[in-house]
Amino acid sequence: MAKLTKRVIEAAVAEEKDYVLWDDELPGFGLRVFPTGKRSYLIQYRSSGRSRRYTIGVHGVWTPETARREAKSQLGRVAQGEDPAEERAVLNKAVSMKELCEVYMQDLKDGLILGKGGRPKKKSTVDIDLGRIERHVIPLLGTRRVKDLTKAILTKVMRDIMAGKTKAFIKTNKLRGRANVRGGPGTAARTIGLIGGILTYAVDLGIIDSNPAHGIKRPKDNVRSRRLSDGEYRILGRMLREAAQIEKFGPTIEIIRQIALTGCRRSEIITLKWCDVDIEGSCLRLAESKEGKSVRPIGLPVVEFLERRQCADNGTYVFAGPRGEDTFFGGLPNHWNEIFLGSPLEGVTPHVLRHSFASIGNDLGFTEVTIAALMGHAKGTVTSKYIHVLDAALVMAADTLAGYISALLDGMVFKQRAYSLDREARRTALAEFITRQQTSTARAPANRG
Repeated sequence: MAKLTKRVIEAAVAEEKDYVLWDDELPGFGLRVFPTGKRSYLIQYRSSGRSRRYTIGVHGVWTPETARREAKSQLGRVAQGEDPAEERAVLNKAVSMKELCEVYMQDLKDGLILGKGGRPKKKSTVDIDLGRIERHVIPLLGTRRVKDLTKAILTKVMRDIMAGKTKAFIKTNKLRGRANVRGGPGTAARTIGLIGGILTYAVDLGIIDSNPAHGIKRPKDNVRSRRLSDGEYRILGRMLREAAQIEKFGPTIEIIRQIALTGCRRSEIITLKWCDVDIEGSCLRLAESKEGKSVRPIGLPVVEFLERRQCADNGTYVFAGPRGEDTFFGGLPNHWNEIFLGSPLEGVTPHVLRHSFASIGNDLGFTEVTIAALMGHAKGTVTSKYIHVLDAALVMAADTLAGYISALLDGMVFKQRAYSLDREARRTALAEFITRQQTSTARAPANRG
């Protein structure tokens, strides 16, 4: 035994097997010497009746002075009943981010990860999440232990994705398929949101006590503020009339027009089935949407279009595929690009039509709740799956919006858009409403007879 100083440590040599040189000033503090020349500092103590060893670190990285201070600290913890060696063993067995992601992905595929409204995530969302995990999360965080993650580490991950450090061309499962994995603010924001969900899952499993992703400021990306003006609607109508001269664009033109008149999502119109169409109720009763089951009021121009189309169609889908198969029409993306590329409306997307529908509803004086109900937003809970007869006010709102947009597409110019609060105009409208009600009431007995 000797006091462990730099001179003593460097003079220590192990010829055949390793041994421990103990410090004579600090009981339990020692240096392990290996035949290879490696030397490492350690402490030895008793915990729960067992003799335990805890390695501090390698000589060269640690000096005798820093190792002695660390030994005092750890031996102090032992005196308080703690067990540093056991804690390290637990940490070494801690779940890595890759292992957590593998469990999470399996539960995701099995429908055990719930999304909006407590429903399993849709397949399209699952595929996107799996792609982000495999292409961004695991490459950047896979080797890290979940317990070690901090807000600072996750913020750096977000910045790395923004800087494009994970971008690559990756082969997919599709025939000759390749994915262009890109970074940027949008990808970074959504990936951090996904990581937050995975870590909440870890909290639920008891792996960690709190979620370090909470409170991270995510970048705003591509705020969707684009909307069509009245003049752009007239341009769109002209473009659709010109495209109608080409036979292959027929279904695409009808789909674009119905997206514009209903404010529905692109996928909701493309995959619309006749069993989801309620012409008498003037609505679409979607069995599956982003918000789950959804009832959408539709205006008279849409109702009349569906009536005409139903007379000539007995398939499953409103917009069926061109090959006689019982599938929905899949040519919209390519046709959309052909129609809009190089036009005054280049860059317009189906979501722009949906956003424009809501904006015009606001311009016409309809409330946010009414617009939400027309578009199937979660806040529009008035159109729940339990409704069988829609409120007349919603049908009127759908008629007004669809009629207004249809007129714009046909080239009409309106001098005034906002609902007039002129007292005389309101009185006239009320008188017309009462007259219509009296007329319908007077005719009712004759109709029953």
